[in-house]
Amino acid sequence: MKLIARLLIVSLFFFSFHATAGMIGTDQVATAGSASAERAYVQSILSRGDIVSGLQSMGVDPKMAADRVAAMTDEEVRTLHGKLQAVPAGAVSGWGVAAIILIVAFLVWWIWYRR
Repeated sequence: MKLIARLLIVSLFFFSFHATAGMIGTDQVATAGSASAERAYVQSILSRGDIVSGLQSMGVDPKMAADRVAAMTDEEVRTLHGKLQAVPAGAVSGWGVAAIILIVAFLVWWIWYRR
């Protein structure tokens, strides 16, 4: 047993392991996970039927578009994801809907008040 222990001690001196440890910031961890989620979101947008038909009507192969998204860097995907999130759904802004609701409410109140 003493011989094995001495061999292990000597081998630790000769075969030392140079491991370095460092702190990993939360921004590094968050960007690694969010980049794949953002890429999956963009890929899911490209697989929608209306998007596929729109790409085909413009002469773009949907498979080629998906391959280009797969080849994008994380920063490019993050920028594209941000632009897709900024596009209003149905091209109706929140202020327009609020204005229409206020106008309808005012007209209902005014007609009710005139009775």
